[in-house]
Amino acid sequence: MAKSSYHESSIRVLKGLEPVRERPGMYTRTESPLHIIQEVLDNASDEALAGYAKHIGVTLHADGSVSVIDDGRGIPVGLHPEEKVPVVEIVFTRLHAGGKFDKKGGGAYTFSGGLHGVGVSVTNALSSRLEVTVWRDGGEHRILFENGGEVTQPLKRSGKSDRNGTLVRAWPNPRYFDAGTVPLEELRRLLRSKAVLLGGVSVSLAVEKTGETQTWIYKDGLRGYLQEALAGAEPVIPYFEGEKYVEAADDTFAEGEGAQWVVAWTEEGAIARESYVNLIPTSNGGTHESGLREGLFGAVKSFIELHSLLPKGVKLLPEDVFARASFVLSAKVLDPQFQGQIKERLNSRDAVRLVAQQTRPPLELWLNAHVDLGRKLADLVVKQAQSRMKAGQKVEKKKGSGVAVLPGKLTDCESSDVSRNEVFLVEGDSAGGSAKMGRDKEFQAILPLRGKVLNTWETERDRLFANNEVHDIAVAIGVDPHGPDDSPDLSGLRYGKICILSDADVDGSHIQVLLLTLFFRHFPRLIEAGNVYVARPPLFRVDVPAAGKRQMRKLYCLDEAELQVAEDKLAKEGVRAGSWQISRFKGLGEMSSEQLWETTMNPDTRRLLPVRFGDLDFARTGLKFNMLMGKGEAAARRSWLEEHGNEAEADI
Repeated sequence: MAKSSYHESSIRVLKGLEPVRERPGMYTRTESPLHIIQEVLDNASDEALAGYAKHIGVTLHADGSVSVIDDGRGIPVGLHPEEKVPVVEIVFTRLHAGGKFDKKGGGAYTFSGGLHGVGVSVTNALSSRLEVTVWRDGGEHRILFENGGEVTQPLKRSGKSDRNGTLVRAWPNPRYFDAGTVPLEELRRLLRSKAVLLGGVSVSLAVEKTGETQTWIYKDGLRGYLQEALAGAEPVIPYFEGEKYVEAADDTFAEGEGAQWVVAWTEEGAIARESYVNLIPTSNGGTHESGLREGLFGAVKSFIELHSLLPKGVKLLPEDVFARASFVLSAKVLDPQFQGQIKERLNSRDAVRLVAQQTRPPLELWLNAHVDLGRKLADLVVKQAQSRMKAGQKVEKKKGSGVAVLPGKLTDCESSDVSRNEVFLVEGDSAGGSAKMGRDKEFQAILPLRGKVLNTWETERDRLFANNEVHDIAVAIGVDPHGPDDSPDLSGLRYGKICILSDADVDGSHIQVLLLTLFFRHFPRLIEAGNVYVARPPLFRVDVPAAGKRQMRKLYCLDEAELQVAEDKLAKEGVRAGSWQISRFKGLGEMSSEQLWETTMNPDTRRLLPVRFGDLDFARTGLKFNMLMGKGEAAARRSWLEEHGNEAEADI
């Protein structure tokens, strides 16, 4: 095999929109072009959210292109003061550029879904052609992009106009998507949800091929939407709906942050749940949904305890209150932190407390003002708790025979509900001690590991238990080692979630890799069943001094990108630049038990990544692991590093 060269010219620097075209999956969903159209739609929605647009229209053209029009202010067309390029051109051709970053007084947007500034530039990069028409400043302005973002017709004023707004028409490039067309039903549902959340704003859809046109204007807002989703199912108590936002005098949150919600509890039938942050659909939920759950649980639990409605021996959990709850939640969050560019999940930790504080008092007040109806809800919740406890007892009986002696260093949990139980494989005794003190002993177990786990890629199965750490892991989780073609007995599995918890540095990443190698090689069915996770502790802590009525605070950031967002938010709040202190955690052992719980173990605020096979099937994943972990693959690893070394991030 010919040796590849590695020298100065081997380093390639991607410019402009090249990174998007090289790795589109990092910036958008590639199943269909829907998400790149949603980026344009979100910009129009932000104009409506800010109070400037009253109509949003989407057209699916016969030639496969999609256009989005609004009657907002129109994208600025003048020259940028620093770049000396028309602003509309910058917005569509530069990553990390947009009106969503300016959160100071006089900024374009206070609340918006845009955070990263890569939205419509991604749309442009993944389109073969994109036309923008802006009505603003008494004129009509046009600019044309082709070939993934190249300006082929510079911005030009094409005539006079007394209207305001923006029209974007994009031709998605099919080479970047599994399906080249926008799924009509998903688009229709997205547009309808926008209309629900934007009271008084009309949202329309036109399909040229069929001549179909449809317009949504919801006067009943979230309630009408949820009633439609539940198909007339009768709730146990009347719909719990409300809207509450923070006022200027609040010391904790920014003025205008808060939520609008509607919740319905039903005894049977399907559950309908949808949530949004600044009008962005969060299909995977996030911390705002956790805040709603916390608020509902706190109110219902308080009512049940006040009226002595809890039978002896029954313990209420948040999922008992949430199990039969359908809801639509629309949160407004300043500087939301999403999981990835496609924004399917909100990660902002403050959102838990924000939404809980807005939702709990109104429900608690209503329940105590309508005691008879409150008792009906309490009865539903108690029955749910009793059913859960019975299910846990059945699992315990099944586990009762032939249980191996558990490792002495395992600190087990109290619950016998496997679906709820978690075990944390923690790096080091010091971090293990903090985790033991900070955990919820009801359902969280801790297994500390000493040193780095053995590289088990080439270890035979009958030699695995010679290593104490591997032996303890296998016995603790209750599943024997097996291969990809085996059918192991998973009935002895003791934890629904097996969480790898290591430091947020290079050594911690190495331990993660060694443990993932162990599970992939010798416990693949656990990965396939979705039982293996990686916990993500923060790398930075920001100590913010007291100011006025606001007390001293500690903010936690996963990485440097989140650190930058946190600093921007502090500047927006008026905190004097340089007054806060930034600390970098050297390891989990530096964290107190409270910090470890709040940032890494609390199900409502932690970052827990599920381990999946992803785009590669099992066989191809195995080949990749063999190249990375095999003892005789040094040459292949070196070749791979020469080819992909520029993608690595150095932690120095």
